[in-house]
Amino acid sequence: MATVGEQTPIVSNHTRDKATKAKVTLENYYSNLVSQHEERENRYRLLEQSMATDGLSEEQKLERRQQHATKETEFLRLKRSRLGVEDFEPIKAIGRGAFGEVRLVQKKDTGHVYAMKILRKADMVEKDQIAHVRAERDILVEADHQWVVKMYYSFQDQQNLYLIMEFLPGGDMMTLLMKKDTLTEEQTQFYISETVLAIDSIHNLGFIHRDIKPDNLLLDAKVGSQLYACMAYLSGIFNILYFEQ
Repeated sequence: MATVGEQTPIVSNHTRDKATKAKVTLENYYSNLVSQHEERENRYRLLEQSMATDGLSEEQKLERRQQHATKETEFLRLKRSRLGVEDFEPIKAIGRGAFGEVRLVQKKDTGHVYAMKILRKADMVEKDQIAHVRAERDILVEADHQWVVKMYYSFQDQQNLYLIMEFLPGGDMMTLLMKKDTLTEEQTQFYISETVLAIDSIHNLGFIHRDIKPDNLLLDAKVGSQLYACMAYLSGIFNILYFEQ
């Protein structure tokens, strides 16, 4: 508390903004820790339920638990591993955006295929989009359901931020509309319904999406004559908490 005669310190907007971002970062960090613990508990609970339904012997249950523990340990090891762009083999560019591009890549040690989103740091700083990109990364990490594309790794170097995400081979809704020209009433109802469910799931996670358009709706693989869609938002995602501050 300032005494008589003392001036109250003036805090600049820049300092306030940095403090708010730091607070949001810490809250997201501890929220993620809680979520990860709950997810582990849920996976173990589902394992026990599955074994009870399958009627396994105690010896078989023990073996399943050991296998589960090994997978959880490997998962944690992968999360802690320090990756770099050199760990991935580029295949081709599959998209471009305001801050960089998206490439189809293959992880060298496993052969798994991912979508690598490359964001130029200088452009994000210049356009004051750092908090928005962080919010996008946070939701990709927090979300674990059919409506949001999964993110497996993230890392950075001096020039770029890299997000290693699930690759959905069906393209996006804009490409589908350009190819089909006109959708049937049944197809339209299907995609609109999935979009509404996707937006609702984003809101339930505490995020808002301010750039909903066909380009940002990704589709999974084609099944028969109909595309079964997983609507996955890759841009325009913002943390409600950040704006409330």
